[in-house]
Amino acid sequence: MADGSALFGTELRRLRAEAGVSLAQLASVVHYSKGYLSKIENGHKQPHLDLARRCDAELHAGGVLARLLVAPPCHTHLAEPSDDEEVWMMNLAADGEGLFRPMARREALALGAGAAFGIGMGVPTRGRSVQRTAIGVFRRQFDQLRILGQSASPDIVLPSVIAQTHSLRVLAGQASGAEAAELLQLAARCAEYAGWMTQEAGDERGALWWTDRAVAMAKSAGDQDLAEYALVRRALVAFYRDDADQTIALARQAQEGTVPPRIRGLAAQREAQGFALAGDYDSCMRLLDRARPLLQSSVNEAPGLSAPVLGTTNLTDPAAMTNGWCLIDLGRPRDAVAILDHQVGLVPEHALRTRARYGMRQALAYALLGEIERACEIAGDLIEPMSIVGSATVAKDLRRFKQVLSRFHRHSSVRDLYPRLTAELSAVG
Repeated sequence: MADGSALFGTELRRLRAEAGVSLAQLASVVHYSKGYLSKIENGHKQPHLDLARRCDAELHAGGVLARLLVAPPCHTHLAEPSDDEEVWMMNLAADGEGLFRPMARREALALGAGAAFGIGMGVPTRGRSVQRTAIGVFRRQFDQLRILGQSASPDIVLPSVIAQTHSLRVLAGQASGAEAAELLQLAARCAEYAGWMTQEAGDERGALWWTDRAVAMAKSAGDQDLAEYALVRRALVAFYRDDADQTIALARQAQEGTVPPRIRGLAAQREAQGFALAGDYDSCMRLLDRARPLLQSSVNEAPGLSAPVLGTTNLTDPAAMTNGWCLIDLGRPRDAVAILDHQVGLVPEHALRTRARYGMRQALAYALLGEIERACEIAGDLIEPMSIVGSATVAKDLRRFKQVLSRFHRHSSVRDLYPRLTAELSAVG
């Protein structure tokens, strides 16, 4: 067995002895057999991260055991943008496949793309009345695209979002003064949403590329707020890589200086999630306490015509839902269930993506508690929404859920559900 397993087992035995907890007592509260835990302590079994988190919580170890199992993160650095003017190329096939690729104008001309797709497209639409009308129309379209994003896959939503971002950028280049700033600000929000949809499609690199473009456009429009929110988005990418340190660092950076309450609240939530990954319960709860009033104070803010609300709009109490989410990573699924049962029930029916995301967490919490019947019931109801929205981030929790269920493979509900879980994960890729 690997040295890592032996080190984990030794540390688990030491912490258990210091806490005065017998092997049988620990087994009963973490829902693993005494024999299985004994094999782990002796280095004969490879521990799972969820078990490490449960043991951390029960032994008040502050994340020590979980950190022994987390591999050093691999940071992805994006190439710097070319000095050459950038061209956006998007190919759409009849079978639903799509390809988006940014490239230098010279590269596109060399490929003959200029003749095929019209690099110079973008018919002049000068005139203040046209631009003012466009702002209102595109804002309403963006709101509809966000609604569509709750009930359709990224492949369906992204082409429209990218096209709208491009159109707004062209219009902004033809406008001046306040109209130009508003058009560019809305283009930046569209680009930020394209980043989220790209992450949902499983393309982290593309998500960060879109985030960078959103920041550049927002700064040109005089909107520094989106630059701060982009740090929250980057922290989310780090979070889904299980990189606690980078999640915390980016979220902290987003709270520096003069930042609107909503962005500070969203950043504090993300920092709390980072501390949950690190197993730091006290810091996590402190940050959620900080986030709650900030987010509540921003509920009644009335954004301008070209400034859609940043972050989710489908959660009644984002801080409470995040609390339930974090408690799972902190190895406290029973506390998580008490919160998620209520909060998931408040998610609007039409918000399939949100329901799938937090419902999967709810199912995971029940599975970690060993309440398999209820876990399978919840997950079974989520298969259809998950297949509709095609979320790579939800799929990560689905894989974790499936791994937990593998310990209960003889359970009839697990046997019935397992083929459906496997098929859904195969579809997501």
